[in-house]
Amino acid sequence: MTLDLANRGQKIEIVNIPDPNIRVQAIRLGIYEGSKLICSEKIPAGPIILQNRMQEIAIGRNLAKKIKIKLI
Repeated sequence: MTLDLANRGQKIEIVNIPDPNIRVQAIRLGIYEGSKLICSEKIPAGPIILQNRMQEIAIGRNLAKKIKIKLI
C-alpha cells in the first residue's frame, strides 16, 4: 500500500522510501522507515498531511504514491 491511499485518521508505519534523496530529506523531518505516523488530513487532489508527534508535514500526492506504508 502507498501513502496516497491512506485515509484521514489512520495510523500508519513507513515501510519503504525508495529514492535515496527523498529518504535523506524525510529523515530530517522525522520520517524514516519504521516511523509511526497519523494521516491527519487528506486534501482532495492535494497533499497528504502527516502528524509526527506535535508536528504536521505535508507530502505531495506524487511523492506519496512512491512511499510504501502499512496500517497499524
